[in-house]
Amino acid sequence: MKNLIRTFVVFATGITGVFAQLPEPGFTIDEHTAIVITDPQNDFLSPQGVAWGAVGQSVKENNTIENLETIFKLGEKYNIPVFISPHYYYEHDHVWKFEGALEKLMHNISMFDRGDQLNVKGFEGSGADWLPRYKKYIEKDRVVVTSPHKVFGSESNDLALQLRKQKIDKVILAGMSGNLCAESHMRELVENGFEVAVVGDATASAKLPGLDGDQAAQTNYKMISSKLFTTKELVDEFKNYQMK
Repeated sequence: MKNLIRTFVVFATGITGVFAQLPEPGFTIDEHTAIVITDPQNDFLSPQGVAWGAVGQSVKENNTIENLETIFKLGEKYNIPVFISPHYYYEHDHVWKFEGALEKLMHNISMFDRGDQLNVKGFEGSGADWLPRYKKYIEKDRVVVTSPHKVFGSESNDLALQLRKQKIDKVILAGMSGNLCAESHMRELVENGFEVAVVGDATASAKLPGLDGDQAAQTNYKMISSKLFTTKELVDEFKNYQMK
């Protein structure tokens, strides 16, 4: 019995040691790097947004709104391409015959609602619109707004195509919401052969009774991406990029 216990302790210690030494591949910014921001929209980031009750705590804890603005500024300062992957639901999306739990919730609360692809009536200032402080960064020719993703990941939009067409193969990812759209974009981009870094405190996630989406997201960013930055670390990395 003692030998069995000793074997178990050695095994457990070995496993712990492996994970304590989880490798960090690293991420170097170069001319093939872009910034991708998911869902910088009112329904997530405004206290008047329909999802604020779920994500507001995490947004405040991570300083997400200010950190995302810092990333927009970095894109402008260092002339790094910026891609926005928004979330819109049109009227025809509301006749889907089945949804997952969060899809059903978003439909029920009219999150990101618009009339249709060609109709912007009522868009200005709506939950689907950009957070006002970001508009001066987004509404510029150098920023690409992709077609909308419809569930969480970029499988349903043209983000990968738009990146490839600009010969981008490295992505700095941030945005909302962390454990859903941002994480799903990370997974899809990695599967499509992009090198991905995530800015963890420029995301935020729902915190519900017994469920901490932010903790789940930060864990998966660390395990899947090439690099998990803080916003401050990213600022320093851009300074290194400028010196090259």
